[in-house]
Parts: sequence; structure tokens; C-alpha cells
Amino acid sequence: MAGSAAVLEDSSLLSRLDRALLPLERICALLSGFAIFSLMFLAAYSVTGRKFFASPMAGYVDYIEAAMPVIAIMGISYVQRDGTHVRMDMLVSALKGRMLWFFELISVLLILVLICALTWGAWEHFGRSFDCARPLCSRDSSIDIGIPIWPSKLVVPIAFAVLVLRLILQAVGYGRALVLGLEAPVAVPLALSVAEQARLEAEALEGSD
Repeated sequence: MAGSAAVLEDSSLLSRLDRALLPLERICALLSGFAIFSLMFLAAYSVTGRKFFASPMAGYVDYIEAAMPVIAIMGISYVQRDGTHVRMDMLVSALKGRMLWFFELISVLLILVLICALTWGAWEHFGRSFDCARPLCSRDSSIDIGIPIWPSKLVVPIAFAVLVLRLILQAVGYGRALVLGLEAPVAVPLALSVAEQARLEAEALEGSD
């Protein structure tokens, strides 16, 4: 097996699906990073205009509001994949074997139910804002410069839909580990010790030389 961070890979169908979803998650995370970079640029532009030309950027707050869903949500599936999202490792680190996979499976299933409900609600929220019969297909817009809000609302169900796919894969991975009693299942984040984390960081540094 080949490892990618704390996620193991092999030739199984589950692992192939895991690797197939990963590029989409990386694109979403890249968009989130690009949105952060863009806001940094806009902030510098607005401050410079205000200080030296007494003319700050029009609609700066509107742009921040439009980019916020991209910043906050688009990368969530990517960090869920390798376990760098918020986790209660202090509670599960003492568990081993089937007991660990059981608690991981239950937590993933609970998250999956919640995210499915949020995806449906976010899509309904987007539908109330989108209307092609109106100018710019928008029923609402930002207060200052009138930016259509529906693109920002569409980001949320898209990001949650990608997360749903990731959670399904992880639920299958944990369920497979629970049934078969696997020690190192594929397509799920594995808890690493401090020594293992240090080794992976050293290998990454050596590979970048």
C-alpha cells in the first residue's frame, strides 16, 4: 500500500474511488485559497486607495460577503479526507481495533445525516435567490453595489455535495474495517503518532530537495 498523508491506498475499488474524488477536492480547496488571496489583494487595493487617493474601493464589503462561502466551505471535503478537520483525537486515540472503527463509523454516519440535511436546505436557499426571469438571474443582491447573491449561495450545496461523497466513502471504509477487523483500512484518515508525523514531515522535506 502507498500512503498519502494519513490515508492509505491500494488497488481496491474503494481506494480507486477515493483517489478519483481527491482531484475534485483539491480543486475546491484551491478555489478557497484563491478567494483568500483575492481578498488580501482587494484589501491592499482598498487601503491604498483610501490612504493616498481618498477613494477606497467601491463595494469592498460586498466582495468580502460574496467570497466568504468559498473561503469557509469549499475546502471542507479536502480536510475531511485526511483528518485535518476538527476531530476529537484525544477521545478516540485510546481506542483500538473494531472499537475504534465502530466509533469512527458512527461519527461519520451522524455527520453524513447532518450534511445531507444541510445540503438540501442550502439548495432550497439557493433556489429562492435564483430566477432567470429577472436581471442577472437574481432575486436578491448585495446592498452596496448590487452584486447577485445566488452564486455565493450555490457554492454551499456544491461544497456540501462533495463532502457527502467523501463521507460515504469514509463510511464504507470504516464499515469494511469493522466487519473485516482490518488494522490499516484504506480511504480513511488514520491517527498518526508524533513519531510518525515527524517521519512523514522529514520525508516530505527530503522529497522537496
